[in-house]
Amino acid sequence: MNSMSRLLMGTVLAGTLAAAAPATWASSHREAPAISGMPRVDSTDFYMFRSFSPARIAEPGAGYVTLIANYVPLQAPYGGPNYFALDNDAIYEIHIDNNGDAQEDLTFQFNFDSALDAAGTRRNAGIELSIGGQNVAIPLRQAGGIGPGIDGGALNELETYTVTLIRGDRRTGRRSVLSPTTAPIAGSPSVFVKPVDNIGMKTIPDYAAYANQHIYTVNVPTCGRPARIFAGQRAENFAVNLGEIFDLVNIVPIQGADSANWPQYNVPAGAQFPGGITQSRENDDVVDEFNVTSLAVEMPVECLTAAAPGATGFDPVIGGWTSASLPQARLLDPTPNYNATSRSGGAFVQVSRLSNPLVNEVVIGLRDKDRFSESEPSQDLRPADGIATYVTNPTLPALLNILFRDAVNTTLGANIPDLAPTNFPRNDLVAAFATGFPGFNQPANLRSGGEMMRLNTAVPPTPVASQNVFGVVAEDLAGFPNGRRPTDDTVDIALRVVMGALCHPLPLGAELGVAGAVEDTATDLVNLGLCTPEQAVVGTVPFTDGAPLRPADVLADFPYLNAPIPGSPNN
Repeated sequence: MNSMSRLLMGTVLAGTLAAAAPATWASSHREAPAISGMPRVDSTDFYMFRSFSPARIAEPGAGYVTLIANYVPLQAPYGGPNYFALDNDAIYEIHIDNNGDAQEDLTFQFNFDSALDAAGTRRNAGIELSIGGQNVAIPLRQAGGIGPGIDGGALNELETYTVTLIRGDRRTGRRSVLSPTTAPIAGSPSVFVKPVDNIGMKTIPDYAAYANQHIYTVNVPTCGRPARIFAGQRAENFAVNLGEIFDLVNIVPIQGADSANWPQYNVPAGAQFPGGITQSRENDDVVDEFNVTSLAVEMPVECLTAAAPGATGFDPVIGGWTSASLPQARLLDPTPNYNATSRSGGAFVQVSRLSNPLVNEVVIGLRDKDRFSESEPSQDLRPADGIATYVTNPTLPALLNILFRDAVNTTLGANIPDLAPTNFPRNDLVAAFATGFPGFNQPANLRSGGEMMRLNTAVPPTPVASQNVFGVVAEDLAGFPNGRRPTDDTVDIALRVVMGALCHPLPLGAELGVAGAVEDTATDLVNLGLCTPEQAVVGTVPFTDGAPLRPADVLADFPYLNAPIPGSPNN
């Protein structure tokens, strides 16, 4: 580790590791009653990390940060003929807090529009065929192969969008409309084009090349280096044993036999649990099965933090979260036309919120899920809201104890009275949920706590070949919970932390600068002081859902998530 990173780590990295705790089991797909009925504005995952492409790592300067906000969960690749256009009445936003007040200082606001496009005329009549002397509109989104170019003349419906950077309050702050350096539509300099979803190999034989034409370079006002923006369908990369987990954890969620295909998940023979799950892609219900819609921004570090590197008071820590909002009123039109099925008006109301994965699914109580979706980080610690109780006294470890205590005792011939940690209140989780930790992922001038993902932008990115899916707890400081990369296994990290891994010695002495600590020796093991081993009797157990990830399995450059799965593989 370089000296700058060690200085920023301080002696409180322990708290940072606990940032995984509220982020448990899966990602936010259909996480609350209301949003389950509004999939087009349902935020599913949020990634925030130092860009780790070889070119970005080699580039001089402070580096880049990639922000990826995913929406519209569980998209079946064959889900035509209309596929998964975004909501034209909604606004989709990525928020950054860079001064520690749990309120947005920067907001990237995406606003989408759709139009029928007859060979570029954009007259909202769409492509027509002459049938018996009558011009008749076709029923599909395409009339032939698509590409090269933004539509190749055969795309019947074109999705476009604008991006506005808002400084200050998301509704009243100073607004700057961003423009691509090369406008894809003549006469519309601030309009971006979203690629159509991956209909199939016959329609789009080389989808990766087609989609890459929709990655735009953008000059951002007051930012000295250019940014990049992309919005479009991507392959889902959140690995989770979804069906079994929500069926009362219908697996044994502890590492069983090792697998030669997944060496980062292997544990010593003595730690393998009889009958435990073995890592396999067959355990994953999401990756290689579904697509998702991604809004991605890559920004220079100095354009996200409160001041340029080297400036007085520079703070490298930023917090981030995503949201989607709809107009307060929507009146359905009894005689709808294309793209005009309702009338909307009134103030925008937030209906979806996400930072760390699955907070709303398995941390927030059912009665408060919709309220959490509509709240902001600055509200999280208000006593009247009662949200903090779900973290100080979490129910999930207790549920796992009810489900597995008897089975664990029978298998091990033990008499463990309670599998759940007993260090109440879980102040370690409160710090992770709302404040971050001094010296690493807490803003230097913290003024108000709130649940958000935090990234110390001064920690350099780890090259793909050296990344570890277990992130910080595996001595990869650029991984979760220091932000989140696409292949950080947040499910397994969270399972282990929530069940007490941080109460036991971890191999972080050398990283913490502990005197006499030598890497890969017994001296490297340190107790972080959050709690004691006696308060977490299964804290060393390798909990897992058995759905593994591999860093090399995603793109090594922006937008990092793979091209989406085609609706048909036949061309």
